[in-house]
Amino acid sequence: MSQFRVKLVMIDLDGTLVDTAHEIAAAANLMLADLGRPMLPVSQVESYIGEGVVVLIKRCLNSQLDISQLNGEPDAALMAQAEPIFFKHYANNAADSKPFDGVLEGLQALRSKGFKLACVTNKPEKFTLPLLQKSGLAEFFEIVVSGDTLPKKKPDPMQLQHICEKLGVHTFEAMLVGDSATDIAAAHAAGCFIITVPYGYNQGQPIDESKVDATIADLTELVSHDLLALLV
Repeated sequence: MSQFRVKLVMIDLDGTLVDTAHEIAAAANLMLADLGRPMLPVSQVESYIGEGVVVLIKRCLNSQLDISQLNGEPDAALMAQAEPIFFKHYANNAADSKPFDGVLEGLQALRSKGFKLACVTNKPEKFTLPLLQKSGLAEFFEIVVSGDTLPKKKPDPMQLQHICEKLGVHTFEAMLVGDSATDIAAAHAAGCFIITVPYGYNQGQPIDESKVDATIADLTELVSHDLLALLV
């Protein structure tokens, strides 16, 4: 592993900080029911998480198609009808999701060591901020960048570069902690270190550990003796 000189730790939300799959799946299935379409298993909706809500809705609408067509464009009128329905249902339960084990302890330990902390997510701000507040995580972050904060989102590096600029940190002094290939691509493009957790939503695929600087079981391991020696 490379020698780290990290000042800033940026952390993904869905699948890294908070277990949101059940609430997202519930909202997606209520949307599908309202549209007279078949409901989906939670595990299937979970595999659609990670590239923003619009992509998730498209995949739900395309769920009966071949996997190669999941990212295709549904009928425009259907998509226009589906989006507000999903947003309505998700607004009712989005803040009910709970942090994964080790998240609170990990954030407390990182803060006590003096790291700058940021949350970076592809989730829209109107769902991100209430979720962070209700889960007790908002207080840890100097900045929160959501999926609609900037013109582009992960896997584009814009969000990570924006956070580094705002907090006065070079990208090579920053780390992203995430759960998916989307996070890995964003970190590589920004020139940040990337650490991944194994429990999140990588579209049903295992993390390619050859593409990351380290993997951890949960956030408490970020300040374990062996890893911390490489961070500071």
